[in-house]
Amino acid sequence: MAHKHNALILSDSDDEISKTQATILTRDKPIHEILGGGKVADVLLWRDRNVSAALLLGMTAIWFLFEVAEYNLVTLLCHFAITSMLALYLWSIAADILKRDGPQFLENILQESLFQDLGFILHRRLNQILRLLLHISSGTDLPTFLLIVVSLYVLSVIGTFFSFVNLLYIGFLCIQTLPIAYDRHEEEINNLFGHIIVDLRKKYRRFKKTYVNKIPRGPVKEKKTS
Repeated sequence: MAHKHNALILSDSDDEISKTQATILTRDKPIHEILGGGKVADVLLWRDRNVSAALLLGMTAIWFLFEVAEYNLVTLLCHFAITSMLALYLWSIAADILKRDGPQFLENILQESLFQDLGFILHRRLNQILRLLLHISSGTDLPTFLLIVVSLYVLSVIGTFFSFVNLLYIGFLCIQTLPIAYDRHEEEINNLFGHIIVDLRKKYRRFKKTYVNKIPRGPVKEKKTS
């Protein structure tokens, strides 16, 4: 009889965990809107393949120069500026000799809207991350709190084996690959993380039942009503 009662409790727990899993994995907006929409989301989801590929090659070249060729930032910027100025100077001299049009320069080389869009996205995402961390730290969800703490500790340990540039490049590769992988294999990834969430919640329930609930607590004092 006791075994049937325990099985019933576990079954109810599994149903509750499954409902929680469905709630966590459900999203109202497509991933394109979650990423902010517009050109940034198109680049992350490789809908504009030329821009995405150029950005990937550019970041790879920067990583190579800093980590493999061991450039520092000041040296790289100075060498880049010298090379660009020499190329433009030679182009102008050649254009005068050949009676051709020289280089034409735009009044606004970098568009203001680009920095506004990037600033808006960074501001919104950082606010979301900070609100999420504050909510988790409030003690409303102990398993998630422990998971975040362990994940941050693991990340800090990983950081000791990589330089800052390598971590940035790895993070960039994740940004360039994970959204499109999730967009193309959403169901499989949801199922995988769903099983992970269910397993973690089951282990937490067992831990709570075996240890936390057995911790002696003092009598709860009743609040005096005036």
